[in-house]
Amino acid sequence: MEKELHHENSKTLFAASRIGVLALIFLCGISVYFLSRYLDSHRVVVPEEYSDSDLAVQGKRLKGFALGFEGLLADWYWMQSLQYIGDKVTKSTDEVINIDDMRSMNPRLLYPYLDNATDLDPHFLTAYYYGAVVLPAIDGYKAIALTEKGIANNPDEWRLYQYLGYIYWRTKDYKKAAEIYERGSRIKGVPSFMKMMAALMVGEGGSRDTARKMYSQMLETDDEQTRITAKLRLQQLDAQDEMDAINTTLKNGDCPPKLAAIIPMLGSVKLPDGKDFRVNDKSELVDPTGVPYELDASECKVTLGATSHIPREL
Repeated sequence: MEKELHHENSKTLFAASRIGVLALIFLCGISVYFLSRYLDSHRVVVPEEYSDSDLAVQGKRLKGFALGFEGLLADWYWMQSLQYIGDKVTKSTDEVINIDDMRSMNPRLLYPYLDNATDLDPHFLTAYYYGAVVLPAIDGYKAIALTEKGIANNPDEWRLYQYLGYIYWRTKDYKKAAEIYERGSRIKGVPSFMKMMAALMVGEGGSRDTARKMYSQMLETDDEQTRITAKLRLQQLDAQDEMDAINTTLKNGDCPPKLAAIIPMLGSVKLPDGKDFRVNDKSELVDPTGVPYELDASECKVTLGATSHIPREL
């Protein structure tokens, strides 16, 4: 009897304990729900510039502690830098991405990603090249800093001097660009064009011909991003030549209602390197990417089409 009574008491206590636990879980759930509602209604609005995660860019502190995996970590940061810019471009509301000024997309973590990659692997040339091409549109000083870091760690890599000279040329500091090309031209086995570029910077730094030589040489690199940029810039130069010729033709007569009207007159115009004007199947004059040029009737002047990806400024 006493044993049965003890058993019944144990069952009662167990049931009571179970009910108590369930009640506690229920009360905790209710508390979490109302706490979440309160936090949502009182959420602090974080400025856009803090929307990126800064925790991911502290990896260079692992150098020396990564047990030989620094190269893999460097590759990870490199891939992150590519994905980061890709996401910025995808999410941008701009109709046309301005490759000369990407600050509106707030890509503030690109330099830290590349800095991490090159700290973990100081000989990661592709990361230096990418930074030299893309960073000038975000922060010219950081572009120079990263490329100079590359030269300090890889003093015999002549292409790093080519990229640094390019950055200074983009800022129209032709004297400094000439100095960098001259330094690079002293490296053993360097192509002769480095010496040629040093001379061009002194006499014709701002000319379109110099720009064409610059991008033609960059087109021969193994870095894909550099080739893409060089090709776009060469298309830009071709477009500038074409628009100059079209505008000269427009000034020689009354302003036509459409550009198609002057196509016959362009047959005798000589473009650099023997190139020809392009006309699409709608009899429209098109730029090197296939987008029709537009006629500004108010000034009787040709311009790039609104959807053209060719940069507006050299």
